[in-house]
Amino acid sequence: MTPDTKNKFGRVDLEVTAFGFGTAPIGNIFREIDEQTSDAMIQTAWDAGIRYFDTAPMYGHGLAELRTGQSLRWKNRDDFVLSSKVGRRLVPAKRADIDFAPWTNAAPFQMEFDYTYDGTMRAFEDSLQRLALERMDICFIHDIDVFTRGDEQPEVFKQAMDGCWKALESLRDQGMVKAIGVGVNEWEVCHEALKQRDVDCFLLAGRYTLLEQDSLNEFLPLCEERGAAVVVGGGFNSGILATGAKEGAKYNYAPAPADIMEKVRKIEAVCADYDVPLPAAALQFVVAHPAVPSFAAGTRTVEQLAQNLDWFSHPIPTEFWSDLKFTGLLRDDAPTPV
Repeated sequence: MTPDTKNKFGRVDLEVTAFGFGTAPIGNIFREIDEQTSDAMIQTAWDAGIRYFDTAPMYGHGLAELRTGQSLRWKNRDDFVLSSKVGRRLVPAKRADIDFAPWTNAAPFQMEFDYTYDGTMRAFEDSLQRLALERMDICFIHDIDVFTRGDEQPEVFKQAMDGCWKALESLRDQGMVKAIGVGVNEWEVCHEALKQRDVDCFLLAGRYTLLEQDSLNEFLPLCEERGAAVVVGGGFNSGILATGAKEGAKYNYAPAPADIMEKVRKIEAVCADYDVPLPAAALQFVVAHPAVPSFAAGTRTVEQLAQNLDWFSHPIPTEFWSDLKFTGLLRDDAPTPV
């Protein structure tokens, strides 16, 4: 397996690289990344053959889209695939009036949720303006999940299916975008959207990983049946599958609980037996599923990116996966690399 392997994007006439470049970090999440580092990472990814880039208005209040477009602007547009998202509009505002958390030194826009038809059309156009590119290939409805919207989620989901979805369908029909879908933190929300609408694709953060495979119950089989592609983000479960079960390890953006720490320790023991880095196993496991064409990973430095690319190509014997299943650390029905 190599990061630049091209995979068919579900039923859509697109191919994406198995490794995708996720742009949340270059939106300055938690701490600042300078312009030179942001561009250097994108150019390093490009030189490594990476041709799928995922961004969103939310990332840095527009900063990630601005930086992504700047770094890709003079590439041949037909040589790469780009995804962004709708569900929020950005409104110019004074920096002093904006609560940027968890972003640092982000772009001077206030974020407003907007799931209306007109708001979605405006958000789509605004993204293209920030990117300064003639098109995006894939567009996701962003963050209509319980994780983001809490008790409001059922009504938010309905609004998005009535407003955002109709706008994206129109854009797809016009050929303005090739694939439309939903980008959230919960497979259950994706599953419901797939049951209700003609969805091409999903971006699922953290819910299909070495630690979590509940999405194999219903969601991923239906994706295979319908030809829906699933891009997995957060495949390290926000940290612990990259760092291992060390003190302070993060799981789903919070300190990892004791049961998760214990399971990761057991996986690490199998990794040690086969001389397999834990992050390499985490990266390669995800894209072994036939419905998952790409793992979108974000990094903060060129060195982190280079390390991820190396892990993606690290040799892993088939016996390693068999051992994980035999010891009950991985579901028997989980597809594994061959």
